Amino acid sequence: MRTIQTQTKDDEGFTMSGKDVALYDQFASEARSYGVELTEASPGAVADAIADAIEPPAIGTPLPWDDVELPDCVETNPTPADVEGAVTGVTGASLAIADYGSVVLEMTAAGSEPVSLFNDLHVAVLRESDLVPDMAAAFEWFGERARESRGSAIVATGPSATADMGALVQGAHGPEAVEVIVVS
Repeated sequence: MRTIQTQTKDDEGFTMSGKDVALYDQFASEARSYGVELTEASPGAVADAIADAIEPPAIGTPLPWDDVELPDCVETNPTPADVEGAVTGVTGASLAIADYGSVVLEMTAAGSEPVSLFNDLHVAVLRESDLVPDMAAAFEWFGERARESRGSAIVATGPSATADMGALVQGAHGPEAVEVIVVS
């Protein structure tokens, strides 16, 4: 694995600066293999990247970082009718697991679980510094937090899919499409 200190571009043209290129590339490759769209944005450009990614109406939970915000078009205090009628849900992701292309979505009092699961499109916002190489590293990180807070999380890998009744169906138990916005 190599770490770079200068700017370079990945195969999709995303700027890679001072990050572990191999780890990001592995996450991006695995996530894309499940049909996940990836967008990289600076903290100041996150709201615009989210606005470009969503299909209205959109609901979301406040992002857990001071330097990023949701666009005004995302409802952060949804009613049950808003949740039912929303096409897009936007949440922060606590962690991403490179080996699987998965994001870890911690459950929050703001309602991250229904926002991430009950819509056709889920937009997860992730800090690039929150990439870990494998499930062991994810459990090491999350296990301590879960023991301290008695919290829970979802490990989500791509859109929801099931073949319970024969042919593969996407969106039966969660979103039909997923986009991850990586904050660089």
